[in-house]
Amino acid sequence: MKFFALPFKIAFPAAVAVLSLGMETAQAQNPTFTRQDTLRGSVTPERVWWDLTHYHLDINVNPADSSIHGKNTIRYKVLKPYQIMQIDLQPPMRMERVLQNGQQLNVRQEGNAYFVQLVEAQQEGAQNEVEVYYGGKPQVSKNPPWSGGITWKRDDRGNPFVASSNQGAGASLWWPCKDHMYDEPDSMLMSVTVPKNLTDVSNGRLRGVEENQDGTRTFHWAVTNPINNYGVNINIGDYVHFGEKYQGEKGVLDCDYWVLRDNLEKAKVQFKDVRRTLDAFEHWFGPYPFYEDSYKLVEVPYLGMEHQSSVTYGNGYQNGYRGRDLSGSGWGLKFDYIIIHETGHEWFANNITYKDVADMWIHESFTTYSEPLFVEYHYGKQAGSEYVIGIRQNIRNDRPIIGHYNVNKSGSGDMYPKGANMLHTLRQVVNDDEKWRGILRGLNKDFYHQTVTTEQIENYLSQHTGRDLSRFFDQYLRDTRIPTLEYRLERKKLTYRWANAVEGFDMPVKVYLNGEETWLEPTTDWKEIKKVKTGTKLTIDPNFYVQEGKGV
Repeated sequence: MKFFALPFKIAFPAAVAVLSLGMETAQAQNPTFTRQDTLRGSVTPERVWWDLTHYHLDINVNPADSSIHGKNTIRYKVLKPYQIMQIDLQPPMRMERVLQNGQQLNVRQEGNAYFVQLVEAQQEGAQNEVEVYYGGKPQVSKNPPWSGGITWKRDDRGNPFVASSNQGAGASLWWPCKDHMYDEPDSMLMSVTVPKNLTDVSNGRLRGVEENQDGTRTFHWAVTNPINNYGVNINIGDYVHFGEKYQGEKGVLDCDYWVLRDNLEKAKVQFKDVRRTLDAFEHWFGPYPFYEDSYKLVEVPYLGMEHQSSVTYGNGYQNGYRGRDLSGSGWGLKFDYIIIHETGHEWFANNITYKDVADMWIHESFTTYSEPLFVEYHYGKQAGSEYVIGIRQNIRNDRPIIGHYNVNKSGSGDMYPKGANMLHTLRQVVNDDEKWRGILRGLNKDFYHQTVTTEQIENYLSQHTGRDLSRFFDQYLRDTRIPTLEYRLERKKLTYRWANAVEGFDMPVKVYLNGEETWLEPTTDWKEIKKVKTGTKLTIDPNFYVQEGKGV
């Protein structure tokens, strides 16, 4: 999830809505990028030479003055000799000093990027580390999780209630790191110190709690799997805990739930959706990807997000998206949207992670598609189809789903509803449900714990469907038009083609001729079928996200 992850509609006066949408679309299609965009979004020379292996983030979080202070120890492997390392940290946070083997290093700041001049020769294959000391009052999120930062709230009892959320904006909003998605640490330790009346819940498993003499406690959380930087989180509050054991495909999965004290009984009822979610997604996608690190659902003071093994929740203990059905089909009120959607990201976002935010559709299209798959698993295939067809009402076709590469710029929010319908359409093309399920499970097996590109996903799907899908993905990911099946029925002949489509678009489509199922193989050139009965009526299978151009 990011800025568009949970789509909703806001009522504006019509003229204002049209004007603002037009301006937004023009700006999005013709953006101006800066040096800072490049430093953040590209694999710079100061990043490419070292492979991140481990973080130890050791911090003190002080809700009294909304500050964070501490250090991050960064371990890395030298891939090729180089003496300058880029580490990212966004103002108003400040990097105080950087040490290697006890020696303080010279650091040059350029906006959000700090360039560390290493003294010791960096020899290929060496395993080294630097200690980065920092502190300050991090950016406050004005509208979490859509605007990145820290949320500093209080619960109904007056206790601090604090959480991080920073997809897109960057983990470097609150801690120094290699803030690019292409490189993940193999493991991570988080040591988070908070006032003694509070609990910190972060990623992975709790290794221990230290009672400090200054009236604080330090919680040590260990992650033993690769983790993307925006998936790292802190959640601090007056939490109580309950849990369960889930018998899954890889054995027993520990499921732990952390909620505010006053919400314990509601959570025990609402969080039953976790087991239903795991049942559905292990069926469709394969084993939960982080058995070693457990599964957690943690209450936060914002809507929720897909932090790895520490999924955050703030949907008010109600079904739907804040009580609403985004599909309008009725099925969206059969489950808690945040539990299902954000848990789905454990497979697509945290297991399979994009290398460049321009490919954010890999996270959001597959995860939004996980919602109708959940519905189908529990309520039947027709129900799942009705749900995914229903969310088409949220598609804007304002700009392409794929964004701009190497500048940390994602594409259209259509990656959610349109991306899900693209995948649902592809399932129809495959026309073999077990094969389709095998492809979804194969993605999570073959790209297990990896960062990937759109090209890799496209090639995989082409290979395993046995069909060249290049034009298909050009149409739905890189174009804003809805392909239109133009046809004429006259003189006992059906003439048809794809219009409103990229050159060479050749997707097969299921239609009904007087109610009889028929597959057509349209291209952008006219084709024909002879000996069609007079008065024949053509209907396109609604599971295809296409338009009808009747009688042209």
